[in-house]
Amino acid sequence: MREIVLDTETTGFEPSEGHRIVEIGAVELLNHLPTGNTFHQYINPQRMMPKEAFDVHGLGDDFLRDKPLFRDVGQAFLDFIGDAKLVIHNASFDMKFLNAELEWAGLPGLPSQRAVDTLMMARSKFPGSPASLDALCRRFGVDNSRRDKHGALLDSEILAEVYLELIGGRQPDLVLAPTRPTPSQTQARVDTNWRPKPRPTPLPPRLTEAEMAAHEAFVAKLGDAAIWKRRLS
Repeated sequence: MREIVLDTETTGFEPSEGHRIVEIGAVELLNHLPTGNTFHQYINPQRMMPKEAFDVHGLGDDFLRDKPLFRDVGQAFLDFIGDAKLVIHNASFDMKFLNAELEWAGLPGLPSQRAVDTLMMARSKFPGSPASLDALCRRFGVDNSRRDKHGALLDSEILAEVYLELIGGRQPDLVLAPTRPTPSQTQARVDTNWRPKPRPTPLPPRLTEAEMAAHEAFVAKLGDAAIWKRRLS
């Protein structure tokens, strides 16, 4: 199963008011494991960046001026996500911006049912608790120390780890890149002849002498027909 964890940064809250996407970041998961494939693109919004948005992501007019327009990268984005499920925190926000940009670029939109909303998942799983990405990182012990400001690719990488916790837990050594097995892991996989064997040396008893004496005294009171008498004989 292929899933794409994604995030966007924008100039504001509503595309209907002329706000635009300025960054897209996406991370590919295959059967809930990161493949190392990512999509990342800064985009020229063709408008001035409001101070409130700049304070969130730090992407200013000078930085974005020479970046491509969405219509120049929209098809590459669609090619990357393919028909995969989209994992998004507060999916309605990102989906309305993506669909607005796709429409303006003359490209096909994305059905809302393709999105898995981790914000809704968190609110359902932990009702009444904070459900922001930072709050979920604290809950699950996900490292977000690099998250000084919002960034679409970094937030997608962090969200991928949070998402895997929400659906049942990460593997202990999960990292967002494929890794080679250690020699011991390789040996463990190829050792198909292992069979259980008796211990060469029996484990020592864990009962204390006082506990054994107390048990014997208790059994003595049960009478000659007690099962424990037959067991100890």
